[in-house]
Amino acid sequence: MDESIIGVLAEIEKEKGISQDILIEAIESAVASAYKKNYGAKNDIEVNMNKDTGAIKVFDKKVVVKKVSNPSNEISIDELKLSDKDKDKYKIGDIIFIEITPREFGRIAAQTAKQVIVQKIREAERKLIYETYIDKERDIVTGIVQRIENRNVIMDLGRAEALLLPNEQIRNEEYYKGKRMKVYILEVRKTSKGPKILTSRTHPELLKRLFELEVPEIHEGLVEIKSIAREAGKRSKVAVYSRDEKVDPVGACIGDKGSRIKAIMAELKEEKIDIVRWSNDEKTFIANSLSPAKVLAVDLLEKERKAIVVVADQQLSLAIGKEGQNARLAAKLTNWKIDIKRETSQANEKDGQETDSINSSTNSV
Repeated sequence: MDESIIGVLAEIEKEKGISQDILIEAIESAVASAYKKNYGAKNDIEVNMNKDTGAIKVFDKKVVVKKVSNPSNEISIDELKLSDKDKDKYKIGDIIFIEITPREFGRIAAQTAKQVIVQKIREAERKLIYETYIDKERDIVTGIVQRIENRNVIMDLGRAEALLLPNEQIRNEEYYKGKRMKVYILEVRKTSKGPKILTSRTHPELLKRLFELEVPEIHEGLVEIKSIAREAGKRSKVAVYSRDEKVDPVGACIGDKGSRIKAIMAELKEEKIDIVRWSNDEKTFIANSLSPAKVLAVDLLEKERKAIVVVADQQLSLAIGKEGQNARLAAKLTNWKIDIKRETSQANEKDGQETDSINSSTNSV
């Protein structure tokens, strides 16, 4: 070992942010283990690395006693053969260190130090990656598809890899090497092999973050997203509200000639997005949520948290949507069960005639 190792440690501290003291302490500990392994030492030893020269020395740790009963960690005061100058230096019970560095130990020490440095750099990089991405948990990042393994998409985020599991992928979306896309970071886990980053393309918060990026009024707090109902890759509904009467929340989200909403849809495999004006009046909000259908009346059953919605006969299929999608998303968006009835059925209900309706289960978004 020589001064060059100190220069290496200084460079590592500068580039990787790992303290020299931490590295030296780790090297000393590792070299002590290497010494015991190679020389079969069972007694207490201590390794010291000179911070200026990089020289490593091994010391045998012993207790000064009057009569030795355990030679592995004790030494008689008479054995010390003290010079006249040192005769009063030690007393019974003192701990002394006797150098036992083998001449040929330098190569082993250097190899061990190298291994420790590599390990510490790896640990520091893993820690830095974890700290970087734990701050991005519940946020979106841009990644590039690196490879696909057993339907799992592995993405390159720049400083780390992320995993997009099959159940977090948009159905029928094509993933191929080199594809650039935005993902929502669900969770960052610590593992023995480094951070494991789990992402999603289906989470409603991905849609919310995209709106925050594309719509300045949302980023600035003038427009607020109140709730989101999403069936990834197919259709979503977003309820918005403006804190400023002069700002139209729906228009702000759509943008000039639909520029903002088109950019978001393009990111999500052309997923259809309905922008719904939020209202603190439940009837109004429920009516708005069924857009693009026109609602004639809303009757609320508070105890059941159920809404009876009446639409014109020709609007029934539009209100329900394909396979019940429009009504289902409206129910998720408003957190109300929605029963849609056509106008003529509602009028004739008293006469016991058959009615058309759909019940949509409620889910909190």
